[in-house]
Amino acid sequence: MTRWNRRLLLGAVAVLVPVLAGCEAGANAPTIEFHPASFGTSETVNGVTIDDAFVLGPVPGSALPAGGQAGVFLSIEADNNDQLTQVTTGAASSVQLVGGPVSLTGNSVTNLSGPQPQIVLNGLTSALSGGQVVTLQLDFSGAGAISIQVPVEPAAYDYTSYSPPPSPTPSAPATTSPMPISTASASASASPSPSASPSGG
Repeated sequence: MTRWNRRLLLGAVAVLVPVLAGCEAGANAPTIEFHPASFGTSETVNGVTIDDAFVLGPVPGSALPAGGQAGVFLSIEADNNDQLTQVTTGAASSVQLVGGPVSLTGNSVTNLSGPQPQIVLNGLTSALSGGQVVTLQLDFSGAGAISIQVPVEPAAYDYTSYSPPPSPTPSAPATTSPMPISTASASASASPSPSASPSGG
């Protein structure tokens, strides 16, 4: 092959490569999907690793209303046996550990990663939508308080199978009943005292 023919061949390849790449991209364009760049926050403090922590938000284009609920999802690994005793945040009036305090076995992963939320934010102080960040404080009996910032992920793509928080159960109002009167004491007070006998005349 002459030098001129080699140049023609290389030139043709140089022209065809971007054309083929463009055709392939065009053919695959309908199947391209957007996925979140991050699946949650990961942080290690005092021997406790909190991984893939996020708040499940609403479907894209909407917001969870103030006063509503949101589920928190994460996994925890501790170097030693420990217990997650409570979670607090300024983004909600209260935080519920659905199953109560979470016991952690040393060097084992405890998954609170769904699809049912085991940590629920109740009474959101403001509306939440995808892309926002929520600060959570996780209190451990051994490792102490750990503060992390977690993203609010929209309920789309990988998160469509996650369940929303269960509706809160209203607490029954406290009722008081009058103290029952003892029958014995009542009859005793109704009968005359044996010492109060009429005097003879």
